Amino acid sequence: MKRKLAFAAIGAALFCAGYVIAQQKAAPEVRRVVTKLDDSGKAVVMLDDRIELSNVRPPNFVANMWVTERSLADFSWTQDRAKTKTGLTPPKGGTVFRIVDFAPEPEGVARMDMNTMQRVVGAADTPAKGLPPRHPMMHRTRTLDYAIVMSGEIDMLLDEGEVHLKAGDVVVQQATNHSWVNRGQEPCRVAFILIESQEP
Repeated sequence: MKRKLAFAAIGAALFCAGYVIAQQKAAPEVRRVVTKLDDSGKAVVMLDDRIELSNVRPPNFVANMWVTERSLADFSWTQDRAKTKTGLTPPKGGTVFRIVDFAPEPEGVARMDMNTMQRVVGAADTPAKGLPPRHPMMHRTRTLDYAIVMSGEIDMLLDEGEVHLKAGDVVVQQATNHSWVNRGQEPCRVAFILIESQEP
């Protein structure tokens, strides 16, 4: 019972930290341009807009840029695919393109249960192979992830060791345990493309 109360208290503190950050400035945005072929086969702009990142996982901001529901993707869509409902992982056989602004890590994270983020992923989307998490935000997904650090700096923790990444660095993450930890003073923006994969 004490453990559940402590977990709830930490969760509330993180939520409040995210709320304070959100109150300090407007939610960040990303300009997104989506192209398509018109009826005559000519390349045209389908969408040119700004997507506001929301703070669904305080204190970080996140937004999907595009989602496909299968591979190979077809191009018959006329609606905004970023509005497709999906969890952390893409739809079965699909992909998700997502932008995340990682806030500097709050002190309370270190006291959270080690399986916190792994519970968010859920057993159905987690590969069977993998060691127990060594950081509360450590998780693994049955996906091939391409990550591009757009601004700021961040550390990627693995089962053994960590890698410091800066703007312009890229990561190919193959269904392995990992955690993103921002030890700096400024947010770090990372673009992710997650592709559903087979069991490693």
